[in-house]
Amino acid sequence: MQLKKRAYFGFRICQLNVRFMTGRGREVADLMREKKVDVICVQGTLCKGNRAKEISDGYELYISGTNKQGRYGVGLILSGELKNALIDVHRKNDRIIRLKMRRRGEIMNIISAYAPQVGCTEDDK
Repeated sequence: MQLKKRAYFGFRICQLNVRFMTGRGREVADLMREKKVDVICVQGTLCKGNRAKEISDGYELYISGTNKQGRYGVGLILSGELKNALIDVHRKNDRIIRLKMRRRGEIMNIISAYAPQVGCTEDDK
């Protein structure tokens, strides 16, 4: 897996197309620990439903999926330090999720989005 990293507000954030998330929580958490990443925006999770769960050693996964299994899905994974700064989770649909956080006296939004692909219908695009 290759990560794209940027530093903002004193923490590291990146994005990752995981293709599917089921059974990969520990692997992604280990990757975050190794690369010293605090937030990962994940796309292509293929997860069903909307939920939050701890995936490993304090890393928290917030998922926005659909009622149908195996279609798109986005999420955000926060380190233990940042999950305490979380104010709100807004799940728009299976392509967009937003977390609102307070960090260093500032309010910020982190958005994970999954754009429609070439084979999708015009309505999806």
